[in-house]
Amino acid sequence: MARTVLSLTGPDRIDFLQDLVTNDIRQPGRLSWAALLTPQGKYLVDFFVAHDGERLLVDVDADLAPGLLQRLTLYRLRRKVVIEETDLTVSRGTGAAPEGALPDPRHPDLGWRRIDAEGTEDGTDWDALRVRLTVPESNVELVPDACYPLEMGFDRLNGVDFRKGCYVGQEVTARMKHKTELKKGLVTVEVEGEAPVGTPVEAGAKAVGTLFTQSGGRGLAWLRFDRAGRAMNAGPATISWDGPAVP
Repeated sequence: MARTVLSLTGPDRIDFLQDLVTNDIRQPGRLSWAALLTPQGKYLVDFFVAHDGERLLVDVDADLAPGLLQRLTLYRLRRKVVIEETDLTVSRGTGAAPEGALPDPRHPDLGWRRIDAEGTEDGTDWDALRVRLTVPESNVELVPDACYPLEMGFDRLNGVDFRKGCYVGQEVTARMKHKTELKKGLVTVEVEGEAPVGTPVEAGAKAVGTLFTQSGGRGLAWLRFDRAGRAMNAGPATISWDGPAVP
């Protein structure tokens, strides 16, 4: 897990970030999971936000951090906020939480996270856990400008607040929530065999979706629900899915 921690300081730091992202990040003492979207409502980057005294700390995938820093700087305009990369990193685990750790807001079984200088892990099989809970990962299932947050489970995983007001991409996200029925989405499937992450899923000659992380005979797949079923393949792997339910 390679993570980068950004620091936001200045009197406008909270309102500035609050106006941009999918979730309400104004509550000290808790960890928030949020995303920055395109104006068209597509996913760009997701991250965790923690309050640390007079600064906000943003825990983001290291590969996505430069782009996030660039976009936040672009949106800053005349707001009184300073955005910088720090030397901090992230520890996480599913056992007893150490001092200063906060619960992962996406699901209780995902344990705790702590921003620190150590970057430790407790041996949890995170891929197996994510597959069981249908939780997408940055730069794996969550591909910038290639998916919509609700199709990837952000509402189920506490990544969207539909009462917080405007943010970038809010209109499209709200319309998908209230006016349409999702016809595509991330689900956990049964997998016989193995295939590289990103392998297309097919049913006969029809494109059905994409297979991502796999563990213990199961995997995460983004599927078109109207074409998905029990007779699919992803390269050499055989895929089956019983229905739209997720945990």
